[in-house]
Amino acid sequence: MKIGKRHYSLLTSLLLTLALCLGGAAAGFASSAQPTGPGRGSGDENENADGVREGKVSERLRGRSAAGGDAPLEVVLQLNGKMSGELNALLNRNGARVKKELRALGMASVELPASAVAELEKFDEVSYVTPDDDTQVLGHVSRTTGAEAAAALTYSGVSELNGTGVGIAVVDSGIYDAHTSFLDASGAASRVVYNQNFVATESRNDDPYGHGTHVAALAAGNDRVQAGAYRGVAPDAKLIDLRVLDATGRGKTSYLLAALDWVAANHRTYNVRVVNLSLGSPAVESYRNDPVCRAVERLYDLDLVVVAAAGNSGKNALGQKVYGQIHTPGNSPHAVTVGASNTIGTDARSDDTVTTYSSRGPTRSFWTDAAGAKHYDNVLKPDLVAPGNKLVSAEAYPNYLRTTNASLAGYDGPGQQDDMMYMSGTSMAAPLVAGAAALMFEINPKLTSGMVRALLQYTATPIKGYNLLEQGAGQLNVAGAAKLADLVRRDLATATAPVGTALLVAAAPSPQSSIGGINYAWSQGITFNYTFATGVELITKLQEGYRPTYFIQDDVNPSSTGVLTKDGRLTAGVLLGRNVMTSSGGTLGTGTAIPFSLRGSGVLLSDGVLLSDGVLVSDGVLLSDGVLLSDGVLLSDGVLLSDAVLLGTSVIVYGDLTGYMTP
Repeated sequence: MKIGKRHYSLLTSLLLTLALCLGGAAAGFASSAQPTGPGRGSGDENENADGVREGKVSERLRGRSAAGGDAPLEVVLQLNGKMSGELNALLNRNGARVKKELRALGMASVELPASAVAELEKFDEVSYVTPDDDTQVLGHVSRTTGAEAAAALTYSGVSELNGTGVGIAVVDSGIYDAHTSFLDASGAASRVVYNQNFVATESRNDDPYGHGTHVAALAAGNDRVQAGAYRGVAPDAKLIDLRVLDATGRGKTSYLLAALDWVAANHRTYNVRVVNLSLGSPAVESYRNDPVCRAVERLYDLDLVVVAAAGNSGKNALGQKVYGQIHTPGNSPHAVTVGASNTIGTDARSDDTVTTYSSRGPTRSFWTDAAGAKHYDNVLKPDLVAPGNKLVSAEAYPNYLRTTNASLAGYDGPGQQDDMMYMSGTSMAAPLVAGAAALMFEINPKLTSGMVRALLQYTATPIKGYNLLEQGAGQLNVAGAAKLADLVRRDLATATAPVGTALLVAAAPSPQSSIGGINYAWSQGITFNYTFATGVELITKLQEGYRPTYFIQDDVNPSSTGVLTKDGRLTAGVLLGRNVMTSSGGTLGTGTAIPFSLRGSGVLLSDGVLLSDGVLVSDGVLLSDGVLLSDGVLLSDGVLLSDAVLLGTSVIVYGDLTGYMTP
């Protein structure tokens, strides 16, 4: 059944292929309308019911324009069609300047007077306008993630599992490509096959900040330093270096959008199947309006897996646990959003925890209706967690983080190209999942982006004592995900085969993986926007959400009475959950329900997340072991080097003070 992915209030404006024809200060735009998914209409930015929009100018931008007079503002303009002569005239009349064309995304970065912003709402072709915000950053690894166990398995078409031929785009502060960790199998050339700088204020392609190099080696570092002690997850994958953060770890939304636009246009050239975003900023705009989230959706439709860090805002300045602080673009349902676990420095998982700083769900980005009421997205996030506390990985030379924080020193090799350093955060956890996705695509190039997310979650191993909003489906299990990827049929016509068609070439394997000689149970489930589901049919039968450009999260929605129900596009053996559970370490949904007595006035989460009986509720927030949140506001916790702009999701200097990976 061809239904657009945004039913239940998601029929928003399309991401269109946009051709910008410039002339003078602000030139005319021309675009060809191309829907990004099956069965989608043209979309109406004012649509609502909750297709959202309700006004085309971000509330944050509206306030600036009202106070700004003729002061120039930098904005991101989302378009849903060809620009009219009247809109071109408005831009020309006000001396607007188009800074960057984002053709593949149907967007543009524009500078114009504040007084002209409100007039943009009058034009049908304008979908939404947001500020061009600032952004910032936010050995043991291969063994504890299960990557080593995955490499030891036998696969039908791969003799050595290492990510060969698969491209990972690292959108970050750059990559120090001279580092030994990035040499190819022959040792003669770098696997960083492409570099491009999108930072308008700097003209360089190295990594003076030091964040991107560390991230890239966690995803795809080789085993040439210290006999493989710091090996990444996919050690022979190709790396595409897209630099969007400057020498101090800051950038702009427009830099990030330009990089994602490049990926959309060029991914086939380098076989980019995975995009890693270890960066972000506080999520304010609903994911339906946020331009970066919409770009992530566009990449999902191209069958790319976008991995995003959850953020490092899991506690406040008093050290209290808080919920609702997932950063953008991790608030996008189309991203695989990754929180950080703490291995306590051991390979065994029995002592693992979720780090105190890892951002917890639900998402608290929102849109505002005509009456001024805020409507929160409340999507269950993160999708899963991966090790992120005090990890040792490649050190760029020289770099700001290491120079200003001597405690980050890890291993000093015989040459600067061999040096390693410590970092902590969800920024470090995300590339481990990106590397795992690259291995899955190496094993089975026929996987869709929806399948990859589902297999990663289904094989994750839940951490005892943590709930769905802290760890998602559980902790990354590379061995399990790789095993299932190999079993998925390569001859299946996913676009046309009936829902319920056999998905695997053999019977489903035993739902457990041996990691470090110990067996760990899989979660055997996945999350949806507002609940979770379990059942072996999630991996044995084709679900409509596994088709290219389809999205399984849209297949569970509230009825008129608020009860969450399947919409007929999931097979009968997919069973919906009815509560947010604190895990006992077993199958997703087992453990202890968060009791009503800890929900304030009987409400778990505000306007949209389920109670124990599976009913969606209206406003109010938790929290049992946390503190009350209203608008997703959080003070700095004092551990972050920086906060709040386009971040490499904020760099954690010390991490959680527990046992950790030794250099």
